[in-house]
Amino acid sequence: MAEAADWLRVRGIGRERLVGYIADYLAGLGVTVETTETAEPVATQLAGALVRMNPAVPDGLRKLRFRVAPTSGGAAIYWESPSTLPPAEVARADRFSRELETHLGRTVSTESHGTAKVVRSPVARLPWMPDTHSK
Repeated sequence: MAEAADWLRVRGIGRERLVGYIADYLAGLGVTVETTETAEPVATQLAGALVRMNPAVPDGLRKLRFRVAPTSGGAAIYWESPSTLPPAEVARADRFSRELETHLGRTVSTESHGTAKVVRSPVARLPWMPDTHSK
């Protein structure tokens, strides 16, 4: 499988703090989150499963998996799973991803007193979207 493109990048805070922000947001939605650290390559895996019904979480996103890797000056978030969704759920999944991105942006900015920020990767692509960056 080809390397997934990073979805979001965070500048100004570390991977550990970012993982905490993601886990807190998902826990508020009723998702249980487990984190595991990998040494090679250095990254944190977040795996979540919806345990409390929430209409904001589409059926296809009941099990989530992210990888957060360090970068120079911050961290990169890779959305690893789910990789496919039924066409009827794509719009709701896109909305969920935008809400997560917005929440992370606000939280990172607030917690860092405006010195850190969340930006979309130049090649940002969610797994269920068509790949328009490769040839």
